[in-house]
Amino acid sequence: MVESIARVRHIRVTPMKARRVVNLIRGKQAEEALAILKFAPQSASEPVFKLVASAIANARVKADATNSYLDEQDLYVSKAYVDEGATLKRFRPRAQGRAFRINKRTSHITVVLSTPDEAVAGKKGAN
Repeated sequence: MVESIARVRHIRVTPMKARRVVNLIRGKQAEEALAILKFAPQSASEPVFKLVASAIANARVKADATNSYLDEQDLYVSKAYVDEGATLKRFRPRAQGRAFRINKRTSHITVVLSTPDEAVAGKKGAN
């Protein structure tokens, strides 16, 4: 019934490291995903935790706006992906006047939560 999207852009985590964390929660129930992220040791788990919490809040607001019932236990992570953002290029001085480039990569992280009813309806529409 309800689908909510939350995005964070230009987060200072490399996309490879963020994908490791996002792969842990894809397909899981939203509350379970929060529990996994809370105890994950990776540094990227904190912004992803906030993002999933934001998506849950977005679903709650969307359900209130349409006057429909939302059980937060039904929400699950239907899509979660990480795209590469802008790269900050910095230079580090090295021996004999040389300079090495350091790339500080950023990520765009997107999480989509939905209820099982919507996932079934979406698959019927695709066929």
